[in-house]
Amino acid sequence: MRISVVGPTYPFRGGIAHYTTLMVRHLRAAGHVAPLYSFTRQYPRWLVSGRSDRDPSNTPLREDCEYILDPINPFTWWRLYRRVRADHPDVLILQWWVPYWTPCLTAIASMVKRNTPIKIIFICHNVVPHEGGGVIDRRLALTVLRRGDAMIVHSEEDRHRLLALLPNARVVKAHHPTYADLARQSSAAPTSLRREFGIPEQTPVLLFFGFVRPYKGLEYLIQALSLIREQIDVHLLVVGEFWTAPEFYERYADEFGVRDMITIVNRYVPNEEIRPYFDAADVVVLPYISATQSGVVQLAFGFGKPVITTRVGGLYEVVEDGVNGLVVPPQDEQALADAVVRYFREDMAKPFTSTIIANSASFSWQELVMTIERIASDFGVER
Repeated sequence: MRISVVGPTYPFRGGIAHYTTLMVRHLRAAGHVAPLYSFTRQYPRWLVSGRSDRDPSNTPLREDCEYILDPINPFTWWRLYRRVRADHPDVLILQWWVPYWTPCLTAIASMVKRNTPIKIIFICHNVVPHEGGGVIDRRLALTVLRRGDAMIVHSEEDRHRLLALLPNARVVKAHHPTYADLARQSSAAPTSLRREFGIPEQTPVLLFFGFVRPYKGLEYLIQALSLIREQIDVHLLVVGEFWTAPEFYERYADEFGVRDMITIVNRYVPNEEIRPYFDAADVVVLPYISATQSGVVQLAFGFGKPVITTRVGGLYEVVEDGVNGLVVPPQDEQALADAVVRYFREDMAKPFTSTIIANSASFSWQELVMTIERIASDFGVER
């Protein structure tokens, strides 16, 4: 089968770039011809969140790619359409996550639909953005996604949102695949990381990992620390680039008297430096206020680490309470503290990790590839 893919990949950074690269890698490994088309740039500099949108990794995830698309240059939209049309793919995969991409993806999808028999599958990382979801966001999502022949989502919440916009759409839910490939890259031992941060060897470590944004609820975890320390001693590693003022969280830590329990690493972590943080952690804690799904959960599972998270979006569909992690109500520091204490007192790490390893095939990239193949088969495309 010929499957053309459009999306971010190296040298761009972040979860969706990793997702695109690994998806193409596994499509090719399954025997499909899968040309990948990416961006000459993603955003104008003034729109780039954080310090950069480039991946600083020495060992990045890479696949052969043709860099064509500039989302604010309509001439490149036409070039990409011409390139895809010349490939004669059976399926074109486009990815959707924020309204910024509306003009670009609408134009490309419209040209493909109007002038070719190519079927379009949208992979929706978020139907509407994390910090949005109003009428305008829904209207922009509708403008783009109604041009697809099928959509893949990674949570039940996004499936319902999409069907509310497009009641007759072909919507398929698939688990967000694991980022276990990143778990194979390492540069330091967890013991050296503990020494670097002055964390005693016997002290349990909680890990909050990924871009720090308001919807991720870090302040509730900081509040929970003051309740946790009344019963057990823990240390929190906050690792990831802040997209909001770190002083806000530092004031929280001071107010609740837990500054000494927190180490902040305010930077984007290259691939080869990720493993030591997960190896040093006893559990990953993600106190999200809202979400659809999370690549950080699948990164944690790739390292065999249980997750304590909140019942929002599709997180609880992946993190099963009492099976491979614990799930608590959002914005509830007492419930979060109780879950952390329970995790350590009841020694849940080993059984949860065993379950994660046993169920790893459920979150494989092969499962996503088979989902794409089934959708294409429904279109009458033969492998």
